[in-house]
Amino acid sequence: MAPIAHPDGLHRCAWCGTDPLYVAYHDEEWGVPEYDNRALYEKLMLDGFQAGLSWITILRKRDNFRKAFDGFEPSAIVDYKTKKIEALMQDAGIVRNRAKIVGAVASARAYLDMQDKGESFSDFLTPLSRTISKELAGRGFKFCGPTIVYAFMQAVGMVNDHMVACHRHAACDTPVARGAKKRGGK
Repeated sequence: MAPIAHPDGLHRCAWCGTDPLYVAYHDEEWGVPEYDNRALYEKLMLDGFQAGLSWITILRKRDNFRKAFDGFEPSAIVDYKTKKIEALMQDAGIVRNRAKIVGAVASARAYLDMQDKGESFSDFLTPLSRTISKELAGRGFKFCGPTIVYAFMQAVGMVNDHMVACHRHAACDTPVARGAKKRGGK
């Protein structure tokens, strides 16, 4: 899908369309490196709530999510009990999926456990391509920087970056494509 020319003269990824909220997200957030631990936790939780839905749905509800989930402060979320979970299940301003809500509480515990051990969530989420790149370079490989490694990961199906509407997305998102290929390319 080709980029879309917008009235402001800029071309943007076709996926963001023309919805002002989506355009702002595209221009100001998407692809911008984030290192703040709490913000990363929020994004991961919102991505989890997005599963099976469109991202614009989550963007439209993001302020409601922030209010309902105490600004995505893990130290508050970890204490949610049945009464709070039931209240969230009644909140039409968010995605009312019990498994996702309970998952956010469990994830808050995991986040805080990492923090208690002195681990940074941001450091933990260092891109895998950087780790692979360093390991390959240490073994003598050349021209294997993080960008190249990520492109490699895309090319060999370690990361499925096909657009969902692409005719190859489903075929590349099977257990076989994700890692169960036989040796020798067969």
